[in-house]
Amino acid sequence: MNKQIKVAVVGATGAVGEAMLAILAERNFPVGELVALASERSAGQKLKFGGRDVVVQDLATFDPAGVDIALFSAGGSISKEYAPKFAAAGAVVIDNSSAFRYEPDVPLVVSEVNPEQVRNRPRGIIANPNCSTMQMLVALAPIHRKAGITRINVATYQSVSGAGRSALEELGRQTAGILNFQDPDPQRFPVQIAFNLIPHIDDFQDNGYTREEMKLVWETRKILGDDAIQVNPTAVRVPVFYGHSEAVNVETREKISAAEVRALLQRAPGVEVVDEPKAGGYPTPVTHASGRDPVYVGRIRDDYSHPRAINLWIVSDNIRKGAALNAVQIAELVLQER
Repeated sequence: MNKQIKVAVVGATGAVGEAMLAILAERNFPVGELVALASERSAGQKLKFGGRDVVVQDLATFDPAGVDIALFSAGGSISKEYAPKFAAAGAVVIDNSSAFRYEPDVPLVVSEVNPEQVRNRPRGIIANPNCSTMQMLVALAPIHRKAGITRINVATYQSVSGAGRSALEELGRQTAGILNFQDPDPQRFPVQIAFNLIPHIDDFQDNGYTREEMKLVWETRKILGDDAIQVNPTAVRVPVFYGHSEAVNVETREKISAAEVRALLQRAPGVEVVDEPKAGGYPTPVTHASGRDPVYVGRIRDDYSHPRAINLWIVSDNIRKGAALNAVQIAELVLQER
C-alpha cells in the first residue's frame, strides 16, 4: 500500500470534518500529507490531526493537483462547484452531500453493503449516503439478501447534530432557557426543539413527504439495486444531541423469523445486536451509539399482524457511521485497489 497518500478534507472545521480527521488518525489511515480546507473565514485556524496541528487553508484558492483522496463534507453547493475540479486533477472524491447521490454514473456506497461499487466511478466521485439511510441499510441488507425485502415502513428519530452546529447550539440554548423560564425563541428550527418533537426535516415535496423522507426511498433502491422495494418513511427531529434512531418494519418475500434475523445480524459486519426483552436490553442513542462506530439493533420481533414481517429498532451515531466513518471506510476500499 502506498504510504504517502495525500488526503484533503473539505469542510474540515465542521462537525463531520472534525470527525473525519479523528477517524483517519484512529484507523491509522496511511496519510502522507493532510490538507484541511474550509471557507476563507476559517482559513488560518488550527485543527488537531494525529497529535499535530494542521492549519486550515482556503478552499477557493487551493490547487488540488497531487491530492489522492478528497473527503468532502461542506454542503451540496460546495461539492457541486469543487468536487469535479478535484476529480479532474486526479483525486478520488468521496462526497458526503446529496449533490451526486442520485446521478447514475456516481456510485452510492455503504461499505458493508455494496463495497464493490467503489470501482464504478467514471467521474472520479463516490457518494456517501444520507445518515438515516446508511444505518438502516447496514442492518437491513443481510435480511434483504436472505429473504428479499419488498416493503419498508420506517419512522426516524433524528438528533439535532444532523442539522449542524447551529442546531446543537439551539437545543442547548433552548433547554437551558426553558429551565430558567425563558422564551425558547426558535431560530434554526421552525418551532421549539427542546422538550419537543418536529415531524419535519428538509423541504416538503409535492407528494407531501419531505426531501429527507424521500432520500430513504431513492437511496435504499439505489444501494440495494432493487427499484421494486417500497419504502414508507416518516422523519422526525428529536431533542437528542447525537445519534439517530429508527423504528423499522420490513416485509419480505420469504418468511424469516425474528430468531433467524437476530442470528443474521449477530454475524453482520458493522452491526452490534443489543436485544434482550428486559429494561435496558435495547440500544439508545445516548447509552450506546453516541461516539461509537457500530450500528446497534434491538427490539427484534415478529410482526404478529403480518405473516412475513419483522420489527427492528436501529440506532447509530449519525456523525460517525452516518457520515465520517463510512467516508473513511470508502477511502480504505479505494486504497485496496492500489
